[in-house]
Amino acid sequence: MNRIAKLYFRYGTMGSAKTAMLLTTAYNFEERGLQYLCFKPVVDTRDNRNVIRSRIGIERECEWIYGHTDLYLLTQEIMRNNPEALPSWILVDEAQFLSASQVDQLAAVVDDFGINVICYGLRTDFKGNLFEGSKRLFEMADTIDEVKSTCTCGRKTIMNARIDSNGDIITEGAQVEIGGNDRYVACCRKCWRNRKLEKMERNRVLHQDRQN
Repeated sequence: MNRIAKLYFRYGTMGSAKTAMLLTTAYNFEERGLQYLCFKPVVDTRDNRNVIRSRIGIERECEWIYGHTDLYLLTQEIMRNNPEALPSWILVDEAQFLSASQVDQLAAVVDDFGINVICYGLRTDFKGNLFEGSKRLFEMADTIDEVKSTCTCGRKTIMNARIDSNGDIITEGAQVEIGGNDRYVACCRKCWRNRKLEKMERNRVLHQDRQN
């Protein structure tokens, strides 16, 4: 195909309305009569059905991506089964959970089939480390956009802090732990660091009291 297509990465912290943007984009495509596909890694198990759901309550069916899914072959199969409705766009939610090879497969879909791919996802985990999928998207995407949101202090959020039932910052654990507002809070780097220091000081005082 001769269509000029791009691989896009739109990233932001939790609660920055990334999924709502995806769903709004899908709605706009429908209004304009454009064919598209929606994908989402199945690692996000909060929904038992294959849907993309925003925190504001809207949802849309999608194709699930498994760890073994080859996105190039999947797209090829979808196109072969429905040649009358060839997609010009693919929208991917929770793209941080993709493997590096799956990102490469999406890049090949863009280059070989002329299909635009927009990936929405987080940049870093609760420790501030890049997810595998996000890292590869930063390396491979044609266009990278930040979806900005604001911390309670007024600064830009860049951290996805994991919290316990008391609202205290958690600094250890597996990289992937699915959760919503009960498990994560988006904040700026300064507030993230301050909350970690506050927890460390409380733990120090508690340990000292126990020794006394």
